[in-house]
Amino acid sequence: MNGARALTETLRNAGVETVFSLSGNQIMPVYDAAIDSGLRLVHTRHEAAAVYMADGWAQVTGEIGVALVTAAPGFANAISALYTARMQEVPLLFLSGDSPLGGDGTGTFQELDQVAIAGPVVKHAVRVTDTADMGETIAEAIRIAKAGRPGPVHVALPFDVLKAEGGEAGTSFMPEAQPLLEAGAIAQRIGEAKRPLIFTGPAMTDSRAAAALDALRAATGAPVVPIESPRGLRDPALGGFPAVMREADLIVTLGKVLDFSTGFARPPALADDVPVIAVDPEAAALDRAAHLCGDRLVQRAQADAAEAVRALTETSQPVPREAWCARVDSALTHRAETSDGGDRVHVRDIGAAVQRIVDTEDDVILCLDGGECGQWMQSTTRGTTRLINGLSGAIGGILCYAIAAKLARPQAAVIAAMGDGTVGFHLAEFETAAREDANITAIVCNDALWNAEHQIQIRDYGEARAQGCAILPDARYDHAAAALGCHGEHVTDAADLDAALSRARGSGKPACIDVATASLPAPVYHPFE
Repeated sequence: MNGARALTETLRNAGVETVFSLSGNQIMPVYDAAIDSGLRLVHTRHEAAAVYMADGWAQVTGEIGVALVTAAPGFANAISALYTARMQEVPLLFLSGDSPLGGDGTGTFQELDQVAIAGPVVKHAVRVTDTADMGETIAEAIRIAKAGRPGPVHVALPFDVLKAEGGEAGTSFMPEAQPLLEAGAIAQRIGEAKRPLIFTGPAMTDSRAAAALDALRAATGAPVVPIESPRGLRDPALGGFPAVMREADLIVTLGKVLDFSTGFARPPALADDVPVIAVDPEAAALDRAAHLCGDRLVQRAQADAAEAVRALTETSQPVPREAWCARVDSALTHRAETSDGGDRVHVRDIGAAVQRIVDTEDDVILCLDGGECGQWMQSTTRGTTRLINGLSGAIGGILCYAIAAKLARPQAAVIAAMGDGTVGFHLAEFETAAREDANITAIVCNDALWNAEHQIQIRDYGEARAQGCAILPDARYDHAAAALGCHGEHVTDAADLDAALSRARGSGKPACIDVATASLPAPVYHPFE
């Protein structure tokens, strides 16, 4: 078989059935091979959208997501989405076409050192230089993507290597054995603490690992708090949690890198003398914990987050801490604000309408972007599966997440929410949703502003110096989506939200609901007493 067929057969051997892609000259051999291998190609309208969809697919299914783009400009278009996947700890295989090996150094069409460019935003990057190595290179890339802290892996596919004969499909996808956690001493420290807190990261959230985290909570009697927001401890979905975090007498991190999102594990986020235990698959993350915590780091161990959760669940003896757990839960669910939307719809009313759907449906996937609209939606809704923009702080990928989530779990009700700035990044993917029968419901909070930046300008420089953040007030995203084959709704009164959502979900098409919303800063639910 040729290199392209070795690639597609390796993907099939790994259980991959769906690849998100945008076509281009250098990957046409893969498109041809995909027919005989039975791979489904979901064709997107932008290369970054292909990566975002592979990312969303992986988060919903727990399996490897695969994105395929063409060389040079196609490859470069996808880079920002790779950073998001890296920060979200998502196992993703990023395949890019590449100029032929035989043209190296000659200035051939689309010659570019893609491996060097991708390196900083992926776990591993490699260029296939021999057709005979194609299958095993792809298998190794999948192993790396899934091992330790999950993340994206890049493989560059030279055109002549794809076309040459002599390839073999790879068949070995099991990651190498990772260090096992000796959990006894950690379990003992948790048992002795009066007010312990356990932090997990993006790969171990209640959306992606609910059963494991529930078991850990029960086994230890300690609160377990996943941290995945780009606003860190200012995440409105955490409510009043920062106040009780300062009351903790032990912090345990299981695969959660200490960084800005945890206040760097230093005062004032934590008490001056609170001890910290760090468990992480990467030695560099443990070294960072030592640097940030100094003598307060009382124990460190190298192990996968999932392995650490399992080992502690099996080793720990639950300690009754009803008052402490209740206080943490109360802080996390604390919501108290009195902002008024005036004559426009308040985003919290959209959240309430969406929550009514969550409360009555068996399977709902919420895809919630960042910005002020996203923070309101993340803090006013809850569901069994939630995808957000994540620690990268990037916006624009949520529409793509939603499409992939619907394709991955067709029976689920998939509801996406984003701002009018956000939707502009990948507006054309409404056509992808219509073409692929991905009948999502997308809500656009239309306040005619890049509101997150506008709020920064008001706060830091004064309203008189706000500039560059306005969007046309009469822009209608429901009309744009309808022109791309979707159902459109326009809402200017909160009382009409339920009916609009019902019509959208019953339309038999992907839907876009354009809601005229108030321009408000994201909520802050501090202090909490």
